[in-house]
Amino acid sequence: MTHNLKRTFAMLLLAIFGSAILYNCEPDPDSLGEQLFNDDAAQGNEIAYPVIAYNYDNKDSIRSDASRLISGVSEAGAASYVGVLGAFTEGEFGMQRASYVTQLRMPVDNYDFNGDNPKVDSVVLVVRPPANTTSNTYFFESDSLKTNTFEKSDFPVDGVATAVSIERKTYPVRKYGKIGGGSKSMKINVHEVTTFLDANDDKYKRSNAGTSISTGELLGSGVFDGNINSLSITKKSDNSVVFTGNLGFRMKLSNTNFFQTHILDKKGKPELQDAANFIRYFKGIKISVDETDKYLYQFSPNDLQLIMYYKYDKTDNGTTTRPQTNLVFNLGGSNAHIGLYEYSRTNSSVEKALAAINSSEGDERLFVQGMGGPSVVMKIKDETIADLKKIYVEKKAGILSAKIRVYVDPLSWKNTNSTEDRKFTLLNNTLNSNGTIDFSKLTYTSDLSTGLGLYNYNKDKDYYDIIVTKTIKDLVEDAKDSDGNFIKNKPLIISAGTFAANATGTLLGVRNTTRAFDMNRVILTGIDKNNTNPKRIQLMVTYATKK
Repeated sequence: MTHNLKRTFAMLLLAIFGSAILYNCEPDPDSLGEQLFNDDAAQGNEIAYPVIAYNYDNKDSIRSDASRLISGVSEAGAASYVGVLGAFTEGEFGMQRASYVTQLRMPVDNYDFNGDNPKVDSVVLVVRPPANTTSNTYFFESDSLKTNTFEKSDFPVDGVATAVSIERKTYPVRKYGKIGGGSKSMKINVHEVTTFLDANDDKYKRSNAGTSISTGELLGSGVFDGNINSLSITKKSDNSVVFTGNLGFRMKLSNTNFFQTHILDKKGKPELQDAANFIRYFKGIKISVDETDKYLYQFSPNDLQLIMYYKYDKTDNGTTTRPQTNLVFNLGGSNAHIGLYEYSRTNSSVEKALAAINSSEGDERLFVQGMGGPSVVMKIKDETIADLKKIYVEKKAGILSAKIRVYVDPLSWKNTNSTEDRKFTLLNNTLNSNGTIDFSKLTYTSDLSTGLGLYNYNKDKDYYDIIVTKTIKDLVEDAKDSDGNFIKNKPLIISAGTFAANATGTLLGVRNTTRAFDMNRVILTGIDKNNTNPKRIQLMVTYATKK
């Protein structure tokens, strides 16, 4: 493609390349793009190069403890967290099931239960969604809201049957998987954890720690129908609010005897004396699903509530009554918690692909999946850099843009909610001698660091352009890093998820991504050994020379 770029290139250089120029402290007169400011005219060319791209097996494991479930940080400095529950199966990636394990603590040490003879009435687990943001939708609001109002004449208020009005608002959660027909309901189980969750032990920091964590009694089960609700209960007599239930899924735990014998009957005992004793006595709970072929959905781990309602003896002026109160266990950030993920890849496409990885030439289909699933390694060939250097020297060429174009595989498993949420991280990396990722040497790409971004998505043609303009520029120009060493041609790692950031958009670090709870997966079109597939992965370089 050759044409006159008198105006277009000037605009592109300012919008796309300008920020990179600011980082060149000692600009060379022959720097890429410099000559485009001279003579007011240029000829533009686009050239395509092959890219080595192959699957990387993360062994279905990822760090998924509290430090890796952070989705962002608010203006006040509070971290927001995301967990995943559910399961589903499809032929490309196989079966994936997500559970969650957390410690819990008493609200205060040596709790006295307000009085003598405390007895359990009921226990409720509340699973709440994260708050929706401009970039993430966890539940659907106004367009999907359903409101149901009804009355009860015998609702217990302080032990007295009372006429009340109940308003229930219902919102569907965002689901990933089989979302239609009879697939919306899942059975959720809550079990006692019988293994001490030592937050300092590395084996309790990874998503495949489920094999090391045992469970005891079933505390209760409930059917989740794919919706979350908010409740408001008011007295008919004076419209005073009796109960407010914030948005979430409320599940009544039937095993009240467990809480009576393990909590209430331990009043004044060493088990409840302090948090250190308690988390070794009541070691935690596990939330899981029975099914293997429904859907995944996301929840807010730090907003989980386990509420125990109970009555106790209260004596005033010689009269004993038994009022009801509640104890809310602390399931928040001070506790160890882990996202647990199970996979069955048998006879799936990804199983076959990961068994035949070709790191020398590349793979024809590239599998990317969050929550410990595979990533993709991309390598720009040294021969490509050598060819671009030749063009740079001999033709005085200036690179306007460089991007790795990768198409979504036409047979990729699709979901009506997946495209808007599909996100990727891209990092420079050094591979060890055995081809494994050296996590101590992950770095942002120079393009991201200088504000050029990560990628653009063409929805109509279903491809991604991964931005590597400055990455290529640095290699072709023999740029040096902050230590004075020539920048090397390092592999690029593309994974599911996005970079976590604070309220101002500042990224929290190369290892702070949402990959540990990103539900998405996609198959991308990789290499074509015959170079005949027009949708094969390629490096697209646009450069200009003097007219």
